[in-house]
Amino acid sequence: MIASLESIAQKIRSGEHDGAREALGSAQASAETKSELKFLRGYLKELSFDRDGAAVEYESLLQSDPDHGEAAFRLALLCDQAGDDDKAIELYETCTEHPPMHVNAALNLAVLYEECGRFVDAEHLVRDVLAEYPNHTRAEEFLESILSTESMTYDERAQRDRDLRDNVLDVPITDFELSVRSRNCLKQMNIRTLNDLLRTTEPELLSYKNFGETSLNEIKALLTEKGLQLGQAAQPVEPPPPPLRQHSLLRFSGDATSAMRKSISELELSVRSRKCLQRLGITTLGELTVRSEAELLAIKNFGQTSLTEIKRQLAAHGISLRESGVSA
Repeated sequence: MIASLESIAQKIRSGEHDGAREALGSAQASAETKSELKFLRGYLKELSFDRDGAAVEYESLLQSDPDHGEAAFRLALLCDQAGDDDKAIELYETCTEHPPMHVNAALNLAVLYEECGRFVDAEHLVRDVLAEYPNHTRAEEFLESILSTESMTYDERAQRDRDLRDNVLDVPITDFELSVRSRNCLKQMNIRTLNDLLRTTEPELLSYKNFGETSLNEIKALLTEKGLQLGQAAQPVEPPPPPLRQHSLLRFSGDATSAMRKSISELELSVRSRKCLQRLGITTLGELTVRSEAELLAIKNFGQTSLTEIKRQLAAHGISLRESGVSA
């Protein structure tokens, strides 16, 4: 039965999903193989893009076999990708509690620790990886990134001021003395808090039916008393990403041009790098090559470590990022 399980796992990894599904359907579970068969069912669903179904299988397996490290890691990865950081951290921690070290779980957990400000915990995890694997490139680069972040000064007073400001901005509009007309207009525009109001410009207010100069002046006077003004928190409209035009392919040829159509999911990227690319809506290597280093480094939580990782992956496919100042 062990050879059969290995054969099924190989079919799943190689994309022979129909054959794996048939083999799993006919496999006879014993007390020794029950957990592994359930894991393989989840793994098959995960690689068949049924992530919800995979999560159900992994969770069911962990209820009956809490020490199944690989199921915990796969479920942690699914939670991580879905943005459920708390559950992902809990599961990654489970994976790292017992030897041998699960390197990918440790590094992914370190990324999440760093993102939530637990720099010391992140550093300890990465140092544990390097203690066992001294030449682990990703761990070396990540440790450098963590130490760089830790060395930055942290202005606690400024943070307290920001927290206080956020509390003020969350005050409901109903707490302010406004005329019935102004109040009704703001309600119909779905402007509920002071922060909503600061995100709205004068033209936007005046464009609304029944909202005139009198109401505008009333609201401006209210904000002036608080040292605020309309539109000061309006989000700038970001230009759409440059389209992947045909001439952007002229930099590459042959296999490189074919690689441009590959999915980002095919790259071996850290969770942090993958999340940053998701924020930009980048799904293919071609869409990535029309971005410059400066554009990527401007993304929140995207640092030199992620940039180096992505450049290495692109180079392996014979392609590169756009040079700054060169149009796509």
